[in-house]
Amino acid sequence: MSRPALFDKLRLPVIGSPLFIISGPELVIAQCKAGIVGSFPALNARPASQLDEWLHQITEELAAHNRANPDRPAAPFAVNQIVHKSNNRLMEDMAICAKWQVPLLITSLGAIKEVFDGAHSWGGLVFHDVINDRFAHKAIEKGADGLIPVAAGAGGHAGTLSPFAMMQEIRAWFDGPVALSGSIACGRSILAAQALGADFAYIGSPWIATDEARAVDDYKQAIVEGHASDIVYSSLFTGVHGNYLRGSIVKAGLDPDHLPEGDVTKMDFGSGGNTDAKAWKDIWGSGQGIGAVHAVESVADRVDRLEGEYRTAIAELRAVTG
Repeated sequence: MSRPALFDKLRLPVIGSPLFIISGPELVIAQCKAGIVGSFPALNARPASQLDEWLHQITEELAAHNRANPDRPAAPFAVNQIVHKSNNRLMEDMAICAKWQVPLLITSLGAIKEVFDGAHSWGGLVFHDVINDRFAHKAIEKGADGLIPVAAGAGGHAGTLSPFAMMQEIRAWFDGPVALSGSIACGRSILAAQALGADFAYIGSPWIATDEARAVDDYKQAIVEGHASDIVYSSLFTGVHGNYLRGSIVKAGLDPDHLPEGDVTKMDFGSGGNTDAKAWKDIWGSGQGIGAVHAVESVADRVDRLEGEYRTAIAELRAVTG
């Protein structure tokens, strides 16, 4: 397996996944300073002109951190591009990413060669979300550098396949970088992702319950109090199947156990296409791993915790295997 030099400065083999509405410059900068890849969806910057401002802020603050901490440089950051026909900002946002030479793009809901080529033109890498091996092949054929297998239990738009099945199929033919997603919320799970053949753990929901996340307090507390059994898998809210917190569905006046199918043609990323309740804003996304989250804390403290758990897991494994 090959791991690009871009990731040599990571403290942990972790990519913080982009959280729609929730991820902003504050969260990304804190993640990168703590030593993991921070990311955000380009569509979180509204209006579109704000994307330029955010990338300016992130680039400048991380550069200042690196000057002040040459022995502890920041990790790289990533921008998520939603490659779907409903995203009429895609090319405009790509131009802004080119201006700031974003080191890593995370693409989802569509693999387009022009997007991959665009990132490569300024020296960037592209990791693409996939929910099965067929989509993984298509992404690499079109020019993606790495893959993000979104396994069962991942927050937001997620697949249904076991991470064991996905990783064994992908590693049968692909030796490039892979970031595994799906219920990873503690240090032991990071090590498990590596044992399955992944280079990185792709972690999302635990960052919602951090000081730097742009989530309302009730959402953060719901993550802290939630468990795997509180997650509902439905296509109603965006037209694409995803995982959501049961409590937020009930609060919206809906029955989480009897939700109709959604209409993918009405996907509009939060402006209310399939119901009056807005996906991500009123209906809160979450993965099944949140049982490992016990408090709202800073990103720095959460990364410290993950590192401690990860190092302990390694030591325990060595003790067992000799």
